[in-house]
Amino acid sequence: MSRRKWQDYPIQRKLMFVVLFTSVLMLISTVIMYFMINSLIRRLDTVYASNVNMTELRQNLDVVQEDLYQYLEVRDYVALSQFYLEEENFRTLTGKLSNKASDNRVMLLQKNIRSMSEDFLNYADNAITAKRGMNVEGYRQNYEKAMELYGFINTDLAELNELLFQNNARSYQTLQQALNYMEVASAALIIIIMVIGIIVVASTTRGIVAPLAQLSEAAARVGAGNFSQRIPDPDSQDEISIVTRAFNGMLDSLNLYIEKVREGAEKEQMMKEQELLMENHLKEAQLRFLQAQINPHFLFNSLNAGVQLAEMEDDEKTAVFLGKMADFFRYNVKKGTEDARIAEELSVVENYIYILNVRFAGEIMFSKEVDESALNYRIPSMILQPLVENAVNHGIRDMIGEGWIRLTIHNDPDRVVVVVEDNGKGMTREQIDNIMMRVETTHEDDSTGIGLDNVISRLSLYYDDTDVVEIVSPGEDQGTKVILRLPKKEI
Repeated sequence: MSRRKWQDYPIQRKLMFVVLFTSVLMLISTVIMYFMINSLIRRLDTVYASNVNMTELRQNLDVVQEDLYQYLEVRDYVALSQFYLEEENFRTLTGKLSNKASDNRVMLLQKNIRSMSEDFLNYADNAITAKRGMNVEGYRQNYEKAMELYGFINTDLAELNELLFQNNARSYQTLQQALNYMEVASAALIIIIMVIGIIVVASTTRGIVAPLAQLSEAAARVGAGNFSQRIPDPDSQDEISIVTRAFNGMLDSLNLYIEKVREGAEKEQMMKEQELLMENHLKEAQLRFLQAQINPHFLFNSLNAGVQLAEMEDDEKTAVFLGKMADFFRYNVKKGTEDARIAEELSVVENYIYILNVRFAGEIMFSKEVDESALNYRIPSMILQPLVENAVNHGIRDMIGEGWIRLTIHNDPDRVVVVVEDNGKGMTREQIDNIMMRVETTHEDDSTGIGLDNVISRLSLYYDDTDVVEIVSPGEDQGTKVILRLPKKEI
């Protein structure tokens, strides 16, 4: 039936349909549960059938043995006729036993009983034949072998019967539990059907009063100032539908005004997004500007040192020196606006130290402690070398005594920690504060031109975090330690 017809039905007919539906559902479930419970009861009645069969087989074996004995001892031909009848019945019963090889004890016993029973009957037939032929020794030997097998068969039958009884007892217990569960399931099904009936009644009632409730709620929302809604047109043609359509007409006129307001808000949102995009572009321009600050004096002085070295040293050392210089500046040109791996930054530091030690006759004492697992994380380019350069120019250069620089890289659970430490001049609290506030410093002529303020600015822009850099100095002539705690970024 269509939805329109259902909505047009009288409430009484709808309620009668609900009652009829629930009753039919209850009847069907009751019939299903009845047949399922009866099936379980019938299975319970047949659980111990295998034990009955074993008992019948054992009794039949005893009758066969007794008839055989009666004929062999007194030549009772009535017993012989009975023997052949019972022998056929015994063969039929043993033929029902399993003849498959298996590790299962029950199957193995059945196979053994079947095999021994066949041998037992063969020996019995041989004994009867020997008896008829007056072969006393022959029938005695065959009878003794038959009796030996008779004993073995009885033993195996007793064990098999016991095993089957144990298995059947477990099956009986399982079926009993299933019957109990079925009773519980029956009660649960009745409860479920009751719940379904309640749901159907509630759904039907809700379908009757829903249009009125919907109209009432919509009127309340409009009264609260919410005009962006519309009530679905009802299918019926009663008074409620007329009021609903009039209500929707009022909402349509109000929505024209709301749409104009929404368009203005969208334009304002687009302007905000454009402002944010311009701000991001400004940050990117600032980042690239900071990365581009390379003082050419360092390049010129270093190349002059290479020329002087070529005059004093042989070509091989000069080639190494110039190769290090080429690698250093090639990296700077290539990575000027790109990210780099920590391993690449470490290589630049090593080239830089090599260049300085050539220029200053090996006076820079440099050591490193690097966690190899941290080398593949991504950071801005030209970060580590300026830190080491700062330690050389402002830390250990021109100090009295032996100066040293140590670079440490650790892989913490959520960050990579880089520490550049020296034992040089140290820094005052004011100097540290000025650098952390990115107060622009004057670059030395003999440097790459990238100072600590540049490094801090680039890291802050890159990670959008102002707490990635920490400078620690106990005081004058007590060295400086620059600590970077860099969030991990995969290549």
